[in-house]
Amino acid sequence: MTSSHFNFQNKHILVVGDVMLDRYWHGGTSRISPEAPVQVVNVSAVEDRPGGAANVALGLAKLGIKVSLVGVVGRDENAATLEEVLVREGVECHFVESDSLPTITKLRVISRHQQLIRLDFEECEDSLSQNQAVADKVLSLLPDANAVIYSDYAKGCLADVKKLISMSNEAGVPSFVDPKGDDFSIYQGATLVKPNMVEFEAIVGKCTDLKEIEQKGLELRERFGWQSLLVTRGEDGLVLLEEGKNSFVLATAAKEVFDVTGAGDTVVAVLTAVYTTSKRFSDAVDYANQAAGYVVGKLGTASIDADTLEAIMFARSHSANFGVLSPEALQEQIKLAQLNGEKIVFTNGCFDILHPGHVAYMKQAKALGDRLVVAVNTDASVKRLKGEKRPVNDLTHRMAVLEGVGSIDWVTWFDEDTPLEIIQTLTPDVLVKGGDYTIESIVGSEHVLEHGGEVKVLSFVDGYSTTSIIEKANN
Repeated sequence: MTSSHFNFQNKHILVVGDVMLDRYWHGGTSRISPEAPVQVVNVSAVEDRPGGAANVALGLAKLGIKVSLVGVVGRDENAATLEEVLVREGVECHFVESDSLPTITKLRVISRHQQLIRLDFEECEDSLSQNQAVADKVLSLLPDANAVIYSDYAKGCLADVKKLISMSNEAGVPSFVDPKGDDFSIYQGATLVKPNMVEFEAIVGKCTDLKEIEQKGLELRERFGWQSLLVTRGEDGLVLLEEGKNSFVLATAAKEVFDVTGAGDTVVAVLTAVYTTSKRFSDAVDYANQAAGYVVGKLGTASIDADTLEAIMFARSHSANFGVLSPEALQEQIKLAQLNGEKIVFTNGCFDILHPGHVAYMKQAKALGDRLVVAVNTDASVKRLKGEKRPVNDLTHRMAVLEGVGSIDWVTWFDEDTPLEIIQTLTPDVLVKGGDYTIESIVGSEHVLEHGGEVKVLSFVDGYSTTSIIEKANN
């Protein structure tokens, strides 16, 4: 991931915990069952995603980190499915197979983006042989790890977590815990423990204000010898209590909460990843907060890649109203501009090496309205379109250069192969494309026209192309 400010590629993180398979059945609902007063879902698609500790591992792999995952599964088809999905994403699986337990599976039935029901298939077991098998695998993997995450869902894999944390400490590997249950003494000596507000209050009692959270949190951290305690408070943000430092409080980065599934997994994955490079808990929590704000806007267990994470942080450091903005922040600014009677022009591309042809094209596009938006393909998207050797310049570099072009008001990004989703999100007044296109063939044209907008095709200035510049430089 060349765009990331942090060099994640050289890191190896071990994830240990309760793995599960999240299965989604998607389908339409148009009638009520004659057998009972319930909706009938005509299942048209089945989707399998890693859940629990497996989702934490997936989140790390998406960041470009080497990940090893230890968990307990059954000797069944769902275990094979889970491993197949994880291996495809680059996760090394070191599963303990149980003859007596099924692979934990959560089946969700979804219709029209609404979850109708969840069915859980699981049994828990705390056996000496299982605990020893988990410990053996952890012990063999610790020497090569920069950090270890213990993702506890109270399903049995971390029944002996106190011993595992002690092993981590002996190996000099920092441990990050996503806890569960009403006994936090089992996490004695961890580097950082990350309860949510419900879990925190189950241990310390009801907290009426931030001051009480800080006071009880400090006592808890000192009692169990943690370097840091991070309390995630949903819409109220996060509180970091670090040894020898003042409390660090952040407001939530979430703009719209669509689905909280996997948000905690994202927080622990991103903060551990960032900590392995910066060694600063405050940096790690800041990035984790932004990542969580992103994933809760997605349906189901979602992950964030290094491209998108770095772009969000880059946009946040810029002007609040113009320049580089996240798609969500830009949507708000466009609505305000349109209410003010301004016409929004939209174009998109890779813009790997900006040349005079691009600049002339931008001037033509800007002349069609009042504000020009340029949406840029992320690095991963460019690679899929142009090949492994592209882009030459990473996303933040490309956006920074575009931001300096006088005719451009806003720069944002998209990770999909086409800009359809971001066009639907922003709904510009004018959609512009350069090249030999018909209006009907331009991605997003139907949406813009349906909403009363225009679609324009502009000619590129002859004699300029990124490919020819790269070829010339290589000769």
